[in-house]
Amino acid sequence: MIKAVYIHIPFCQNICSYCDFCKLHKNEKWINDYLDELKKEIKQNYKGEKIKTLYIGGGTPSCLNIKQLEKLFTILKIFKLEKNSEVTFEANPEDLTKEKLEFLKNKINRLSIGVQTFNQNLLKLLERKPVNIDNIKLAKKYFKNINIDLMYNFNEETIDILKEDINTILNLEIPHISTYSLILEPHTKLYINNYKIENEDTKNEEYINKILQDNSYNHYEVSNYAKKGYESNHNLTYWNNENYYGFGLGASGYIDNVRYENTKNITKYLKGNYKQETHILDENETIQNEFILGFRKINGINRNNFKEKYGFDVSEISIIKNLVKENKLILDKDNIFINPKYLYFSNEILINFIDINLHKQ
Repeated sequence: MIKAVYIHIPFCQNICSYCDFCKLHKNEKWINDYLDELKKEIKQNYKGEKIKTLYIGGGTPSCLNIKQLEKLFTILKIFKLEKNSEVTFEANPEDLTKEKLEFLKNKINRLSIGVQTFNQNLLKLLERKPVNIDNIKLAKKYFKNINIDLMYNFNEETIDILKEDINTILNLEIPHISTYSLILEPHTKLYINNYKIENEDTKNEEYINKILQDNSYNHYEVSNYAKKGYESNHNLTYWNNENYYGFGLGASGYIDNVRYENTKNITKYLKGNYKQETHILDENETIQNEFILGFRKINGINRNNFKEKYGFDVSEISIIKNLVKENKLILDKDNIFINPKYLYFSNEILINFIDINLHKQ
């Protein structure tokens, strides 16, 4: 059963202008044509299931003007939402105007704000605008369920800068925080300027983990912390290896053992050539994904759920036995999960689950 949908709005208004979509957000024809094609793709592929989570991401959908947002949300009415569905909308802080918040207040129930950092010098490195904290405070008057994205591990970042960022979020009383170590994405200024990430220790992760847990945030996934009841249901769909639709330029989806990725070429997309790549997974590949995705969760993989899916217990897999003996994985009566001591070196564990037979042995 498919209960999750991801909608990709590729346009953004960051000042970097290193990719086409930074420039295209001002072109109303491109946006209208894109939304028209998005509607066609949804109608062509959506089978009418009741949807539990809808995530509108990007790019940054908040860069659309009110008229464009009206068109987008008219399209989204195609989906049949469950009564208590989670509807998330990504936004840049500068877009959180009263006009847009008034428009969104009855259409979504979760807001994800791409802050990255509050530090002016680090924002200049990213070629992003200064964060208007008053806009975030205004958003809190409209929405209780808010996430803030926080980026760290800049070479120029001291522990004091990181502490100031965390304290700002804590003072804002934001119930969900997503933390990401800096990654050099193609087409960004840092990537083009051959920026080298020098920080390879885990001091920042350890600080973030301690301060957030001390402030009653549940560390439920490697990069995510939430107050009780504010975990992201949509993202749990990915980590539980469940089916989901992906619509829009560059979106990916997973349906009936088929993983697919849409084209990133807007010309092809606007001509109706949506899919770039599809891959049919055999059962062993599905089990590999079960571990690679499931081990992102702090509590790992539920043994009973795994057995219901695949007909055997995780303890019957030889690589599991070995990693438990090495104390890298912990196996209790309910779950199997990464030992917290190895959490920030998890790639060294996950690599064991690639290109290997994971049936019981």
